[in-house]
Amino acid sequence: MHPATDNRPSLLLAMGPGIAERLLEPRHHTRLAALTRTDTTLVAHDLAHPTPRIAAALAEAEVLFTCWGATPLTPQVLAAAPRLKAVVHAAGSVKHHITEACWERGLSVSSAAGANALPVAEYTLATILLAGKRVLHSAHVYRETRGGHDWHQEMGGAGNYLRTVGIVGASRIGRRVIELLAPFDLRVLLYDPYVTPAEAARLGAESVTLDALCTRSDVVSVHAPQLPATHHMIGSRQLALMRAGATLINTARGSLIDEPALLQELVTGRLHAVLDVTDPELPSPASPLYDLPNVLLTPHVAGSLGNELYRMTDQALDELERYASGRPFADPVHPSALSHSA
Repeated sequence: MHPATDNRPSLLLAMGPGIAERLLEPRHHTRLAALTRTDTTLVAHDLAHPTPRIAAALAEAEVLFTCWGATPLTPQVLAAAPRLKAVVHAAGSVKHHITEACWERGLSVSSAAGANALPVAEYTLATILLAGKRVLHSAHVYRETRGGHDWHQEMGGAGNYLRTVGIVGASRIGRRVIELLAPFDLRVLLYDPYVTPAEAARLGAESVTLDALCTRSDVVSVHAPQLPATHHMIGSRQLALMRAGATLINTARGSLIDEPALLQELVTGRLHAVLDVTDPELPSPASPLYDLPNVLLTPHVAGSLGNELYRMTDQALDELERYASGRPFADPVHPSALSHSA
């Protein structure tokens, strides 16, 4: 029960169809109802063309609780939300729906990018270690031979002792990967033009140029944001610099790698790749990526999946609790940071 003078903020859920059902467990509905005045069964899929019920809720909303597929908050949408003060995003990047009009309006914005970074970093750590052990290659050979084999001879160049891992981009995910690599006997290089050598050292990495990173690394893992400046940042030059047998891991965005140039290297067998993202996002059915024995191709599953979505929800609800109690967000989004972040 809440007093007659109910000061809880009014909230509207706004995200793509089917997302709320995967994002919110009963305990989340209970917490939302305790923190805000909201109808947790009402989810706005299209704020640009709202039903009368959604339009009424939008007009009253002080907070939007968003996730994937949220409607871009254009000036027209914001005009229909005169009381809106904050957006709490239960996922990573807000670039899809937070517009310049939001910043002009002075909205406070929070993101669960920190929570979403964790499974990506865990996936990356796993694939780095598996790449060092040449698991993809040995599994393929084992499937073909189906019998006894001199694995010490076959795998003489494998192993994770004193290997060099290159991290491209000190994003949340890139930093978390560096942190996760700390217990292992690996050398870590970092390329990020916004990070000084002293800061890289504090993170646990050596700051190098992109060319030096590609030349020296046994594994190159890409964690840069998708920006005009990062389009095809790993191109034919960088790929040619990578040593024979090296592995390229991409869990960021497909456009960061020149895929035709990468394919030229992969079909020769000179390089290996772990690709959770491609360009286009869904490769053509005829793409060699599906069948090359030196490629692990996964359908963009490194990020939050299954019960990992609840971590993002929990972080977003923590932020909502801070907002409802008059405290600042712990993980706010600043417009100035969006020019060089995801």
